[in-house]
Amino acid sequence: MSGTGLHPALERADALYDLRRYDEAKAVLGQLLAEDPEEASAWVRLSRCHLLVEGETAQALETAERALAINPQHTGALIQHAKALQASSRLVDAEHPLREVIRLVPDYWYGYALLAHWLYRIRILRFGQANGGVVTEEALASFLRESDELALTAVRLAPEEVFPYEVRWAIARMSDDHALAAEMDQIILRLDPQHPQALARRTQQAAAAPGVKAAEAAALYADALAAAPDSAPLQQGLDDASYRLLRGVRWIALLSLCLAGTMLDLWTKDGVAPRDLPVPLGQRLWYFVPVGVLWAVGALLRYRRLRMGVRYNLRSLMHRRRWPRIVLGQASWAVLCALVISQVPWEERAVPRIVFWVGLVPTVATIWFDRKKTT
Repeated sequence: MSGTGLHPALERADALYDLRRYDEAKAVLGQLLAEDPEEASAWVRLSRCHLLVEGETAQALETAERALAINPQHTGALIQHAKALQASSRLVDAEHPLREVIRLVPDYWYGYALLAHWLYRIRILRFGQANGGVVTEEALASFLRESDELALTAVRLAPEEVFPYEVRWAIARMSDDHALAAEMDQIILRLDPQHPQALARRTQQAAAAPGVKAAEAAALYADALAAAPDSAPLQQGLDDASYRLLRGVRWIALLSLCLAGTMLDLWTKDGVAPRDLPVPLGQRLWYFVPVGVLWAVGALLRYRRLRMGVRYNLRSLMHRRRWPRIVLGQASWAVLCALVISQVPWEERAVPRIVFWVGLVPTVATIWFDRKKTT
């Protein structure tokens, strides 16, 4: 036996479990159970491994029940049994083992927190089954209060544990209590500054605030991703903000196109004589001055001011997503048409007008409905 009193095989299985090497952990536990089939803790750990392997929910439930057959009062076995029942789409049956955990160990916070996490769902299912699938607002409010009382007990027993506050956040969200949900997020981030979900929610709220521009939103998401690099919601938020930046480049391209059309007087008012064609070379070259200022201030300067992480994401987004490539292609096409209009010494306006509309229409046709198309 080890100095902690835990069987070495159980310690080894725990280490493999922490490394997510579940098959190896199951092999170690299988050897131990072959020697001592009455080791309830090994059955509990085996159930835990089965539960995290796709398609082995039935084995998880069976092994949890084996542990309970050996020791009906094994707290770990009761909790694992409840989890296996929930994974087996038998959530309603998970209440009993968790109630038993609370009865056996009334000062164990996790039993209260897990029951609070599931109880309102259990109540909704039972109420709906008894009332034709209809759940009244009064009944739902009652279920949520009951669950929140359990979560508050878990908070009182373990004020430094994150899970009870996560449960209270979920209950607050169901209750549309935004103030409580924000308070729970604040506490969660105090306890775990890198909590992916709470960090994503706080960042999304800040990025969606009125007046926040695309570059500012991208910076917020990039900072948050530095703390939680595996957060899918944060990455999606950064992709959306980066896409907004790319859409801004397309507007600069359209302005360049309009300036080219203005230089050739493609549209004139009635009674106003258009300038003579072809436009002198000096005037054609002067076109690059205002257009260069537009691109320098509107694109290059903004790009240089972006966080390095946002710059990398812009380049990555071009490889990963289709619509950002479309937007950049439209901007390039509009600029090309602007150059053709402004730099060719046209002697009549019919062809440059066609070129103008060819550059404008493909962009304008999509500019109003592609805001959310980041894929």
